[in-house]
Amino acid sequence: MNLAEGVQVVSFGILATMLIGCALGVVLASSIVYSAFLLGGVFISIAGLYLLLNGDFVAAAQVLVYVGAVNVLILFAIMLVNKRQDFTPYPSTGIRKVLTAIVSVGLFALLSTMVLATPWAYSITPKVGDASIIVIGEHFFSDFLLPFELASVLLLMAMVGAIILARREYLPEVTPSDLPQTVLTLPERPRELVGTGSETQE
Repeated sequence: MNLAEGVQVVSFGILATMLIGCALGVVLASSIVYSAFLLGGVFISIAGLYLLLNGDFVAAAQVLVYVGAVNVLILFAIMLVNKRQDFTPYPSTGIRKVLTAIVSVGLFALLSTMVLATPWAYSITPKVGDASIIVIGEHFFSDFLLPFELASVLLLMAMVGAIILARREYLPEVTPSDLPQTVLTLPERPRELVGTGSETQE
């Protein structure tokens, strides 16, 4: 093992440890703000793994889109809404935790089996001369133009919805008992005017 391979192995170990630690923090953190920050750490760790795989464009897109847009949007939504609610425990909480643990272990076993069964060796020699950004850009604006535009429209709809939710005014919950009870009464007509009107009609 030469120096370059040693640096790659050490970098992979650091990024993998950071990724697993931040992912556990997202799930186990009691504060939702801390979970959102740790989610940004997960995205940055994944971008570092993409760099180790020579995926420079995918790593840059990971940082720009997920860390710079999605994670920041989640943080803004959490801090702007800031709705504190006391969660009441349900009687079936233990059963839900057991079912969640079973599903999580099953997914972990399935992904581990897929990782071990997949041949990760290169079957063909990659082209060194072609830059990945140029190839991806050509495919985006030729073969995958319609899905690319549909994805941009979907992101625009999500952004408009987030702005509407963030600008919603706080309306306190008012129960009918809190409303003031008012009785509407019509003013009585003066008797002089009533008498005058009857005389004029005669």
